[in-house]
Amino acid sequence: MTRATRALIDLSALRHNLQLARKTAPASRIMAVIKANAYGHGLVPVARALDADAFAVANLHEALQLREGGCKAAVVLLQGCHDADEFALAAQYGFQPVIHQLDQIAVLEALTPDASLRVWLKLDTGMHRLGIAAEDFHAAHQRLAALHHVQQPVGVMTHFANADDRDDPLTETQLHRFEAITGRLPGPRSLANSGGLLGWPASHADWVRPGIMLYGISPFGGVLPAELGLRPAMQLRSRLLAVNYYRRGSAIGYGGRYVCEEDMPIGVVGIGYGDGYPRHAPDGTPVLVNGRRVPLAGRVSMDMLTVDLRGQPAARAGDEVILWGAALPVDEVAQHAGTIGYELVCRLTRRVAFDYVE
Repeated sequence: MTRATRALIDLSALRHNLQLARKTAPASRIMAVIKANAYGHGLVPVARALDADAFAVANLHEALQLREGGCKAAVVLLQGCHDADEFALAAQYGFQPVIHQLDQIAVLEALTPDASLRVWLKLDTGMHRLGIAAEDFHAAHQRLAALHHVQQPVGVMTHFANADDRDDPLTETQLHRFEAITGRLPGPRSLANSGGLLGWPASHADWVRPGIMLYGISPFGGVLPAELGLRPAMQLRSRLLAVNYYRRGSAIGYGGRYVCEEDMPIGVVGIGYGDGYPRHAPDGTPVLVNGRRVPLAGRVSMDMLTVDLRGQPAARAGDEVILWGAALPVDEVAQHAGTIGYELVCRLTRRVAFDYVE
């Protein structure tokens, strides 16, 4: 018997969320961010489903997977290339590396690839992770402009640190820094991630880079997807393996964290941290059984978790369980587990079967 734990990916929801991005930034082109296996949704199937102007991935490995899967669209390498061989491969396949370190420019200057490269130059405006420092940026841009094997004009980009908080002034500061340093340079510009796209219209520029919003997950803390017009693309589901009845005072599962408050039914669900469900999810984390909410009751184990079925007394073994989806946003589950929806969808393991539907 196969495990009932499956992730259902709604391709129409992905397309709906992409159209929302286009509607929100109508003058911008869309660089759909599908790194980390399309945020856990499946790299190649998601790329095939989305009619984006370009795709962005983390590295060359992910980009090559796209080409092997038949994707012919423009692909941007957000972490760039790090040696001559990687730059040569990027040129061969038409990938667009992001330049964020001066050492990368030195590698390019020593390179004579068979094909020219289109690159992006990243400015650090306050994220302080990857990017060229403000005082080095113009010199770096001039070095790239002097290379005959780099297509001109060079694109310029930055990344927001706190765009998920619409009350944080840093995003406005980053916008001003970017404009002050790049305003007179030729070439396309890109600033907005999902938070910037939905919350900061001034950041839209030539290219926007929606990521988490494409999957129907809110980029803003405390704001659910439906409030933004987003449709969750992933439904994670399993089934009840058993319904057991325990006396008041019975301790449930490893460590006996949950103790029955009265004589009550406990449901055993066929999913656990071995599938990617968060082990640290506390008692009370919501789960849907036959479409109705019930609370987690007891510590999540590798293959199973247990739920309090007092609110669903008719439940039986074999009944459907939804861990997250349209009726129970992953954002809400993440809040209970003290994390973010990004982490939950990205951490699903290989033993979860994926189904792609319209």
